[in-house]
Amino acid sequence: MKKVISIIMIVVFVAVSASIVMAKSNANNHYVCGCDTCKCNSVSDKPGKCGCKKDMVQMHLISIKGDTATFCTCGGDCSCKPNADDPSKCGCGKQLKTVNIKGKYVCACGDTCNCGVISDKPGKCGCGKPLKKVE
Repeated sequence: MKKVISIIMIVVFVAVSASIVMAKSNANNHYVCGCDTCKCNSVSDKPGKCGCKKDMVQMHLISIKGDTATFCTCGGDCSCKPNADDPSKCGCGKQLKTVNIKGKYVCACGDTCNCGVISDKPGKCGCGKPLKKVE
């Protein structure tokens, strides 16, 4: 009986650990307007249509500085960093996309934050800190 309980506890621990890692690895993925010409600044955590009625595209959040979020356009499974030689491009060579997030809410961790939360509503971040409105 002790062996069965131990095995169950191990399975539960592994499942919970895996779900935490998966949630953390997807935290920097957002759906962003894929249009190159418009400035609708649509950002979501779910797929759908943006403000200009185009399909939202999954992108990897590179950074949030002030009221600007910068995304890599190579897709949600990207884990790229900015290109050191060309700040307009991602490490993978794709063009970066900037989105004005003024009026949205982000984690209050500060400039070193890796949470990647962008919301249209106030609340708490997954790290426990409150979300703050981008002014």
